[in-house]
Amino acid sequence: MPTTLSRRSLVKGATAAAFAAGLPLPAIADAAPVKIGLLTVKTGPLAQGGIQMEQGVVLFLKHRGNRLGGRPAELIIADTGGNPAGTKTKAQELIERDHVDMIFGPLAAFELLAISDYAAQQRCPILSLAAAEDMTQRKSNPYFVRASATSAQAMHPLADYAAKELGYKRVITLANDFAFGYEEIGGFQRVFEDAGGRVVKKLWPPIVTPDYTPYVAQMSGVDAVISGLGGSNPLKFMTQYKDQGIALPLVGGTLAMDDGLLKSFGDEALGVISSSAYTVDLDTPSNRRFVADTVRDYGNVPGSYAAGLYLNGMVAEAALKKTGGKTDDADALIKAMRAVSLTDSPRGPFHFDHFGNVVGNIFIRRCEKQDGKLVNTTIKTYPDVSQFWTYDEKWFLAQPVYSRDYPPLKS
Repeated sequence: MPTTLSRRSLVKGATAAAFAAGLPLPAIADAAPVKIGLLTVKTGPLAQGGIQMEQGVVLFLKHRGNRLGGRPAELIIADTGGNPAGTKTKAQELIERDHVDMIFGPLAAFELLAISDYAAQQRCPILSLAAAEDMTQRKSNPYFVRASATSAQAMHPLADYAAKELGYKRVITLANDFAFGYEEIGGFQRVFEDAGGRVVKKLWPPIVTPDYTPYVAQMSGVDAVISGLGGSNPLKFMTQYKDQGIALPLVGGTLAMDDGLLKSFGDEALGVISSSAYTVDLDTPSNRRFVADTVRDYGNVPGSYAAGLYLNGMVAEAALKKTGGKTDDADALIKAMRAVSLTDSPRGPFHFDHFGNVVGNIFIRRCEKQDGKLVNTTIKTYPDVSQFWTYDEKWFLAQPVYSRDYPPLKS
């Protein structure tokens, strides 16, 4: 499928069909397309997720006949290169040159933070997968909607499960040395320690780390290791973890055990517990179709990256129904997006809080083998999880954002 859907070909097809059937020409033939700009990344350690993002939105548009709100849909894809400067340049091109009605993406928190102020000034709605906490907290962007999760949103219940049901008391954490990793681990640490546990060491390998051996060598004297790695990094880490003979249980965040990665893991992944806002085994009509058609079109089960972009499409579709397909009033469009509440989606039911962040289920899974293949099997569902977990919102927002050093390690 081409990356840009041609309005001319869509109009031509509709006109020809009407002429052949002896019917009046459809009014929509003259409608301008809904333009969606996709900021994704196709190179480097984040590329695996970026490719899934593209697959998710392309599949959604295919399911809708490449139409949204009664109008043709035009998808314009931009590769950010996985860096802030490239992301801002591509965002400017999409908004000022291509005149997109909305942006899907980008992937990484540092990319999103690079374009947030600019996009808000341009009054361009962003439906992003990037999990930067403050985008929907202390520095909220009024033109932003997130249907996936904040960095810590799935880690809060994972910490609750690790402390209360797995009985862990002492853990070491490992996450890449950038904003997403800091916020994941910060969220886990706060809830885990509030439940009586203790994080004794936090390890921060750079996002481009070829060898995790020096970090693996520090993993001892605790009940478990908590992984907040993302992109393709979990693959390298899991192999080296096994090769070093570490027997400590592994517990992972959303991306550490992403469903889309499982085909590349070996038996070292068996038994790993993880948490996610999306899980392949959710038995809903929309998820069954989403999984089956992803396997059909791309030869692999979808992960959270693909699901997140498919969800963005569903949010845009529902909002356009409320605006009558109109996108010229950005304030009305973002208001409609934030008012979306869906009962059936690939992640189950969800709605948004007043910051535009999702409130939905978080799934705790165990990696198992079924019919010779690794799968994540849901073992517990935390319903209607907010970005603030069970904490008072005002108290939560009065605390510093989760960072490399916050919460601090206890002496």
